[in-house]
Amino acid sequence: MLSTNDNKTKWLKEKIRDIPDFPKPGIVFRDMTTLFKDAEAFAYVVDALSNEAKKLKPTKIVGIEARGFIIGAAVAYKLGLGFIPVRKPGKLPHDIERLNYQLEYGEDCLEIHVDAIAQNEKVVLIDDLLATGGTAKAACELLQKLGGDVVGTGFVVNLEGLGGKRVLPDGVHFFSLVDY
Repeated sequence: MLSTNDNKTKWLKEKIRDIPDFPKPGIVFRDMTTLFKDAEAFAYVVDALSNEAKKLKPTKIVGIEARGFIIGAAVAYKLGLGFIPVRKPGKLPHDIERLNYQLEYGEDCLEIHVDAIAQNEKVVLIDDLLATGGTAKAACELLQKLGGDVVGTGFVVNLEGLGGKRVLPDGVHFFSLVDY
């Protein structure tokens, strides 16, 4: 977690709505829409993630569909960098690279344009929440498959108990604003 003081962490947690038993019983969904609609909280999140990403000297910011687009695009704008979307299947109109990956109960797929990044280009992956890490891991693998150098992964929320951080690639800088 970034060095956010306890008051800021508490404040951010108050901006995130907890939805019990969604999408299924026993899960507490961390709803970011309440944070996004608060201008001050949204600006704080974008600034904090941007400051950390900037230290890694990326040339592009990558966001995973869908909420990673909201935050990642804002971070890219703040840093004066281009933004690369990693999408669900069938959404990109040009030549794509795809990666199928395993989820806890099934399989999913991510796609990216083949010309999205240059060989050895430094990228930082931004998303709203890290849970088990399957999607973020797959996005990193997809970027590496295209020759990208994933130098960092940043999240608003990290659900520590689900272990997502452990499945991310070794040597990639990890940062988050709020840990549950």
